[in-house]
Amino acid sequence: MGSSFPFRRRQFLAGAAGLAAGAFGVQRSAAPTAAVPGRAASGVGDVLTAENRSVEPLFPFANLAHAQAWQRAYASRGHEPWHLSPELTAVAFSQAYLGFGEINKVAGRSVSEGDARVAVGLTLPDGQVSSAAIVRLQRYGSGNNAPWEVVGTDDTTLTVDTPAYGATVASPVKIAATVTGVDEYLRAEAHTLGAGQPLGTFCCQPAGSRANPWTITVPFQANSGQVITVAVHTGGHVALTERFAVRGFRAG
Repeated sequence: MGSSFPFRRRQFLAGAAGLAAGAFGVQRSAAPTAAVPGRAASGVGDVLTAENRSVEPLFPFANLAHAQAWQRAYASRGHEPWHLSPELTAVAFSQAYLGFGEINKVAGRSVSEGDARVAVGLTLPDGQVSSAAIVRLQRYGSGNNAPWEVVGTDDTTLTVDTPAYGATVASPVKIAATVTGVDEYLRAEAHTLGAGQPLGTFCCQPAGSRANPWTITVPFQANSGQVITVAVHTGGHVALTERFAVRGFRAG
């Protein structure tokens, strides 16, 4: 079993034979990347292993069986080693799954034994690297070659407060939170692994100022029980996507 995102697969995996810095379009800053503030282990690794729905597995594996199948393929023939890198997994999530092609920088990282935060971002016109999101990852399963799985984002100036992680939702799902910025326009898409395209989209909600509350509704078509990733993003000043936040839900 390989990764579970067939769309954009050939383009995205071309030339990615190992964990080199250029794989998956990852570019590193000329200056050392900053450390993302670490957090105490949240038990998400155990949650994923137990398939508890309080936090959902978003990418690249749909469930524990898929992750274990990759472990066997990797042990036998070194298949797709990028699953062992939280940095490459975070950028793959941003580019290949969410479709944010400009998000190709690792701006910071905090990695422990089973928990990781990776700041992904883009290069501004002045050459500075701007963090677009802090991607949360956990090891999925057990063993020395347990792969990394995206479980969400740590929100900062763009937040998604409701519904809660792992909630069961119906279409359209109402998303409420806050954003800080000037002349922001919020967009959103609903994704699920293997779909090949978004399940539904929303455009656009003007927003701005400091911690400005907002509410949008995102439609989607999915089977009951499917894991849905809703990505809310804003940009337009120097790139189409400059900040994003995600939540994982189950379709009701």
